[in-house]
Amino acid sequence: MKFFIDTANLAMIEEANALGVLDGVTTNPSLMAKEGISGKQNIHHHYLEICNIVDGDVSAEVLGITFEEMIKEGEELAALHPRIVVKVPMTKDGIKAIRYFSEKGIKTNCTLVFSSGQALLAAKAGATYVSPFLGRLDDISTDGLHLISEIRTIYDNYAFQTQILAASVRHSMHIINCAKIGADVVTCPLAPILSLLKHPLTDSGLDQFIKDSKKMK
Repeated sequence: MKFFIDTANLAMIEEANALGVLDGVTTNPSLMAKEGISGKQNIHHHYLEICNIVDGDVSAEVLGITFEEMIKEGEELAALHPRIVVKVPMTKDGIKAIRYFSEKGIKTNCTLVFSSGQALLAAKAGATYVSPFLGRLDDISTDGLHLISEIRTIYDNYAFQTQILAASVRHSMHIINCAKIGADVVTCPLAPILSLLKHPLTDSGLDQFIKDSKKMK
């Protein structure tokens, strides 16, 4: 399973990359705004900075809502760097744009997916990634993991090459459960990834090793 970090913060991306397990980055307009980045030129420059840190795919989201706007923005984003993946919303025009980009050999990430039907359409259109929003479904008392399981079954039934990118991942158990049911990728902030390192028995065992080693001196 691939690990993507969901942020536009360069320091966090560098920290995750230094850990040696980072496979890519996802961003969105809200994450850019959080870092105080605005204006097309500044946003494009920031994407390039991210691409210079990581070796994997970097999802860059279009802001337009019409087919024509998505195509114009998406082609500009894809031209920035070979690792840029154009992030497109799950709408009628978004599906049309994904088909267009797919035929042009441009990678896409279909975002804001909340049903297996939406995921099926994205795969049919040729999306590279599909992003079901696990945590947001949990927020409205719907089983986000069940959706990922449904998508996995559908994609396996028909050998779709679209990768399931579990988004809105909130904590380490989301990551573990996504791994159990076969998500291809998880994207989340740095904290849930680092929490996978933690276990009280590891801490107590290491503490005992340190105490015992001091007795040997």
